[in-house]
Amino acid sequence: MGSKPKVTIHHIAEKLNITASTVSRALNDNPRISEATKKAVIKAAKQLNYQPNNIAAALRNGKSHLIGIIIPTADRSFFASVVRGIEEIANRVNYKVIISQSYDNYEKEVQTVDALLSARVDGIIVSIGKNTENFDHFKRAQEKGIPLVLFDRTTDELEVSQVMIDDYLGAYKVVEHLIQQGCRRIAHFTSPKKVSIFKERLRGYMDALRDYEVPFYEELVVKSNLQLEDGRSSMEQLLELPQWPDAVFSASDYGAMGALQVLKEKGIKAPQEVALAGFGNEPFTSFSDPALTTVDQFSLTMGRITAELFFESFKTEPDKKLVPQKTVLKPELIIRGSSLKAEALKKDREDSSV
Repeated sequence: MGSKPKVTIHHIAEKLNITASTVSRALNDNPRISEATKKAVIKAAKQLNYQPNNIAAALRNGKSHLIGIIIPTADRSFFASVVRGIEEIANRVNYKVIISQSYDNYEKEVQTVDALLSARVDGIIVSIGKNTENFDHFKRAQEKGIPLVLFDRTTDELEVSQVMIDDYLGAYKVVEHLIQQGCRRIAHFTSPKKVSIFKERLRGYMDALRDYEVPFYEELVVKSNLQLEDGRSSMEQLLELPQWPDAVFSASDYGAMGALQVLKEKGIKAPQEVALAGFGNEPFTSFSDPALTTVDQFSLTMGRITAELFFESFKTEPDKKLVPQKTVLKPELIIRGSSLKAEALKKDREDSSV
């Protein structure tokens, strides 16, 4: 069976016995069109299942009312929550979003940017993939006058507005907490990629050790993609050392959860023998046993602020250069059982003395 021909504004015009230009103006809420005509057009459009051609509309009036959002993956609550925050703001001003995943693949990210430009989006919001080190595809978008805003994973190589968490402070707080729990051999799971968030978390880890005069051991820094399986293999690598770490700070919750799985399988107590902490406050962190200490990144707030910065760029006059803004959110350390080493050891001593 052949597909039905696509309904156009000419079909609506014929049904109502008015001109196609009147239908177009009514659909665009033109003040010259009466409310009665607008209601009749909208009703007929619904009856005929009319779908507007956003590309054609964008060519006519220069606006598609579409925003392209590129995230590394949609199966992380952090990114899903950021997108929700962006949509909340976008929907208030009659904008819709197109969500694409890069899967941390550079080629996929380049193709996605090109596809969004072809779709005539009014702007692009991005969290850069781990493997992206060349930013020419984003520069092409800027050259076309397309507003670009970065969130979470950002770069200073692009003159654009950015919204991020203070990754350095978040990491520093985690390591400071572990030191206060009596930990002295603190391992760190990080990424080998040149992504700002992981570099800042590593810097926070190292500075906290230095400030509290706790030794830094190079063999305790393990690089990986920070997924669940990476956390498992990284923990197994650390357990092969002559002296185990007494704590692990992972730059992602997934890495920390993988480490916890290995400890449980080997009968190693957490936090008594190895304390654990992650980063991101993924939903599963509060349900693990013990619950995982982590850092809340205020993802919903990040999404809202990102969208607000995006729409601020529309207010810049054409003859004036947009001044990029950098918004840094303050993280919150969420302390749970996985890192409370001193408390757990005290309880064990009390139980053994009974």
